[in-house]
Amino acid sequence: QVQLVESGGGLVQAVGSLRLSCAASGRTFRPYAMGWFRQALGTHREFVARINWSGVMTYYADSVKRRFTISRDYVKNTVYLQMNSLKPEDTAVYYCAAAETNTGWTTIRTAASYAYWGQGTQVTASS
Repeated sequence: QVQLVESGGGLVQAVGSLRLSCAASGRTFRPYAMGWFRQALGTHREFVARINWSGVMTYYADSVKRRFTISRDYVKNTVYLQMNSLKPEDTAVYYCAAAETNTGWTTIRTAASYAYWGQGTQVTASS
């Protein structure tokens, strides 16, 4: 079974930057796509970004467009989330996830479309 481990979270001031990493391990790792979700205290988990493993197609939540960038290195089996111009409202636990198959564009934001999940890493952007 694929294992996903996030790293790179931390505490930064507003307008600062962080880069999250999600390293995958397993017998083989050939997902259809990788995604990032986040969950703030007292809220439900929400979609942040997604990238096809081919590395060309990306999709972002409106709240993070032009600030966050998702990328992957399929030699290192790692997906990244570069977060710039962080705002206090970005504070949340961030999770990476892997989708094994293409379930359709209408499911991109749906957590159930992702088969494997990391343990989460805390990101705190202070004012």
